[in-house]
Amino acid sequence: MKRARLLLLAVLPLTAAALWFAVPGFPGADEAAGSPGREATRRAEGPGLAAPDKKELAQELVASAENSTLNWRGAYGYIEDIGDGQGYTAGLIGFCTGTHDLLSLVERYTRDHPGNGLARYLPALRRVDGTDSHAGLDPGFPAAWREEAKVAAFREAQDAERDRVYFDPAVHRAELDGLGTLGQFIYYDAMVMHGPGNGPDGFYGLRRRALAEADTPAEGGSETAWLDIFLDVRRAAMKRERAHHDTSRIDTAQRTFLDDGNLGLGTPLEWKVYGETYRVAR
Repeated sequence: MKRARLLLLAVLPLTAAALWFAVPGFPGADEAAGSPGREATRRAEGPGLAAPDKKELAQELVASAENSTLNWRGAYGYIEDIGDGQGYTAGLIGFCTGTHDLLSLVERYTRDHPGNGLARYLPALRRVDGTDSHAGLDPGFPAAWREEAKVAAFREAQDAERDRVYFDPAVHRAELDGLGTLGQFIYYDAMVMHGPGNGPDGFYGLRRRALAEADTPAEGGSETAWLDIFLDVRRAAMKRERAHHDTSRIDTAQRTFLDDGNLGLGTPLEWKVYGETYRVAR
């Protein structure tokens, strides 16, 4: 029997002063057990996280956890090896040289813009794909990435790849599961961090684990209880990863929104990540 754990629904005061692809045909991308149901259909009719103001908020929330800032547009030129076994992490969504998404981004960008400053690194990017190696990338690749990030077309390419691989699949899956704006964001953030993979700690693996314990709203379950279980499963996965042992993006952000009953991710919003307080007032 699936666990049906209920949250305390009383509105609590905020205490703070406050890689892999999910494209059509990829295993797991279209996981949908049966019909999405009436609730999922109703959710899909609304703008949800895809509404311009909510999508902007989603990028700010992710940037607070990924880059310790609300200025997500300032992350296009970011590049660093954070020691998580995935090589260089770069750009506004943390594309990685070891998880194929950075390679796919540069390949697509180069098809549209031959001769760009990153094209010469494609052979090396293909060789290190799936590893944490920097072979053929050092010492010039980080500087080349930062320089190319000054080009508007490359920033647009990062936006497009973020939407294709992470944002659109996450929102679509959440709509099928009958989730509102907060649930769509919770899926999106999980997709960004864990990748849209089918493995045990990929997004679809985490979702399957949650399905063993609770029903989605589309299956007739409680939206709050489902998100509670999903966050529990995701938090446990983060604790198993050396680079992601800090779970404040869940504990003092997403869990706070859920405990407050803010399923529409309404603003003003206040949260903490890594002990730092962030606010969005609009």
